[in-house]
Amino acid sequence: MALSWTSGAWTLAALGFLSCCSFGWCEASRTSGSTAEGSRQEQGPSSLERVKRGWVWNQFFVVEEYTGTEPLYVGKIHTDSDEGEGNIMYTISGEGAGSIFIIDEQTGDIHATERLDREEKAFYTLRARARDRHSDDPLESESEFVIKVQDINDSEPKFLEGPYIGSVAELSPIGTSVMKVTASDADDPAYGSSARVVYSVLDGEKIFTVDRHTGIIMTAVADLDRETQDRYELVVKATDMAGQMGGLSGSTTVTIVITDVNDNPPRFPQKMYQFSVSEGAAVGTPVGRVIATDADMGENTDMSYLIKEEGELFKVTTDVETQEAVISIKKPLDFESKRTHNVVVEAVNKHVDPRFVDLGSFRDQTIVRVSVSDIDEPPIFQPADGTIMEVQEDAKVGATVGIITARDPDVKNKPVRFSIDRTTDQEMIFHIDPGSGAITLEKILDRETAGWHNITVRAVEADNHTMASHSAVRIRILDVNDNPPELATPYEASICEDAKPGQLIHTISVVDRDEPQSGHRFYFTLAPEASSNRHFTLWDVKDNTAGIRTQRSGFNRREQNVYFLPILVVDSGPPSLSSTGTLTIHVCGCDTEGAIQSCNATAYVMSAALSPGALIALLVCMLILIVLVLLILTLKRHRKGQRMTEDEEDMRDNVIKYNDEGGGEQDTQAYDMSALRNLYDFPEAKSCDSGPDIRSLPQWIQSNRVGGGAEGAAAAAAAAADFSVFKGYIRKKVEQADADLSVPPYDSFQTYAFEGTSSPALSLSSIHTLSTNSEQDFSYLSDWGPRFRQLAGYYAPGNPEEEGS
Repeated sequence: MALSWTSGAWTLAALGFLSCCSFGWCEASRTSGSTAEGSRQEQGPSSLERVKRGWVWNQFFVVEEYTGTEPLYVGKIHTDSDEGEGNIMYTISGEGAGSIFIIDEQTGDIHATERLDREEKAFYTLRARARDRHSDDPLESESEFVIKVQDINDSEPKFLEGPYIGSVAELSPIGTSVMKVTASDADDPAYGSSARVVYSVLDGEKIFTVDRHTGIIMTAVADLDRETQDRYELVVKATDMAGQMGGLSGSTTVTIVITDVNDNPPRFPQKMYQFSVSEGAAVGTPVGRVIATDADMGENTDMSYLIKEEGELFKVTTDVETQEAVISIKKPLDFESKRTHNVVVEAVNKHVDPRFVDLGSFRDQTIVRVSVSDIDEPPIFQPADGTIMEVQEDAKVGATVGIITARDPDVKNKPVRFSIDRTTDQEMIFHIDPGSGAITLEKILDRETAGWHNITVRAVEADNHTMASHSAVRIRILDVNDNPPELATPYEASICEDAKPGQLIHTISVVDRDEPQSGHRFYFTLAPEASSNRHFTLWDVKDNTAGIRTQRSGFNRREQNVYFLPILVVDSGPPSLSSTGTLTIHVCGCDTEGAIQSCNATAYVMSAALSPGALIALLVCMLILIVLVLLILTLKRHRKGQRMTEDEEDMRDNVIKYNDEGGGEQDTQAYDMSALRNLYDFPEAKSCDSGPDIRSLPQWIQSNRVGGGAEGAAAAAAAAADFSVFKGYIRKKVEQADADLSVPPYDSFQTYAFEGTSSPALSLSSIHTLSTNSEQDFSYLSDWGPRFRQLAGYYAPGNPEEEGS
């Protein structure tokens, strides 16, 4: 819509004043511009001169959300060169020009044709132009201006992060901060109170409050109890215009969860529980389960259980999954001793909060009554851990060793029968009376054979043999002096011929299989038959040993080189027992330093000759040795004859193995060829009809072959014609081998040193090429050195003179 502009300068001023008044303030803008006539110059130096103006307009505003039907007047642009004659044309360009904003080309009035929203766009930037309507020349330079959209309270506060969920511990004091809520308002916070928001609680204001300006939610009571109510839902409202009348508002829902604290002690649902268990139940058997409840949750319900009474026989553990108290047996129960046990179990919280200790004790107790039921039990030995008995080793058969005691622990107290487990007494040395339990001897004891006997006694009820128990009985055999002392070893000593009188020869000790309680004490003397000897004396050291000393000097081994000294040893008893041992003393030749050089083996008995029985035993031993030697010699001679016969018949032993390569054909010293040549010596025939003697047949063939001329050719023809001789010889040898029973039953490898006639097939040897008409030149073999000289001689062209020689 175009408006005509017919008034003068006063009309423009009035409109500008009205526009400024309608928005509450006004602002004059001046822009310098150039006209067609040029810029006006100041008339003189006076500062009171009025300067020519250019663009003149006020600050432009437009109210948002305008709902009128007519375009909304925004303002006017004007240049001071406009005299109201309609010669100037005004135009605008920029944001919304021509669509949102239109201008009257003659008056410069600007109107808004659309409904604007400040929250979408707060201002628009445009550019103004003034041209001569007739010449289209610019009267003012292009200038930029801004149209601001003025805010109105058209946006309510909004909670952008809702709905909210917070938490607070139960029993929190009043004013405890729970959480903070925030609402935002899209209106302009710099214009009026449209964006000033305040908070309030619509529902739940008795339990919680909210700070009017910050939006912090706090507790309003101090007795929040999670066990009573574990969550609350609040409605928080936010109102703009600082809560004044006409302000817009928005609300959100806030859920507050009450968290748990350990403010409740454990409680047993019952004050007494009853269980029963058999007296035969093993240690560790569960008796029953009880549980204490706790109104708290999480780790605040963790508890432990204790036994306050009857803790010697029972124990309690906590099932970590179910939080139950498991009562089990700690020691064996006995119906006959006590039939009912009252076990006091206590439940205690593990995590006690010190802030709530004044609320009371965080523990509770209950009584668990355990009834023990009776079962048929096997007999009980007294003592239960076994018995140790003692008996003298010289006790007679039938003597009582000891008495075993056992009883039936049941109320009926049935009679008990005893027996010995024979796997522990296989020699049946002991016997037990089935009724009384008295153990007696069945055989003579020997402490030196077995000093302890461990047997097992079995006790059963008389009318129920399945009720059985066992006890170990250890029987110690007490020693009596029934073994004489003996020399520790068959002692032998040596003295030099020049030994001095009183020289210590040897120290002897004895052993005694007995073990007297007071310890051993042995006495040493020379046997009565040697008490008058003039050569040696015995010295009792008094520590269960004795020393032998020389009594004279001048021993001569040629006269006597061995002395036998009988020694009598007596123990302390009771009764005292004795034995006689012999010390063998050799007279030896020694050097100047006393080191023994040699001793002779001639024996001489001082005064006690050997008994006839000993002499007979020596003779029998010598005869046995002689017979054994003769048998061994006879067997060796027999085996030697068999080996010689086998050596004559068996040619396998003539195979000789060399593990070295040798030095070639020129090395004739590497090994002995005679061993191989002997292989051609055939053994003689065992019988006269074995055919002609061909022992040296290979040498004969060889001499015939090496012989030259007509004689050699004739000999070769004769050998070929007489080939039947060799066939007969081989057949004969096979028959002899088959008939000989001494030949082992295995295939034998026979070596026959006869080559025979040539084969119908030609030779495969490369040496035979010497006689062929080969055109190959082998003269290069002579250049290979001395090792191939012999080979070069075979292949090189032969010298007729050398061949004939």
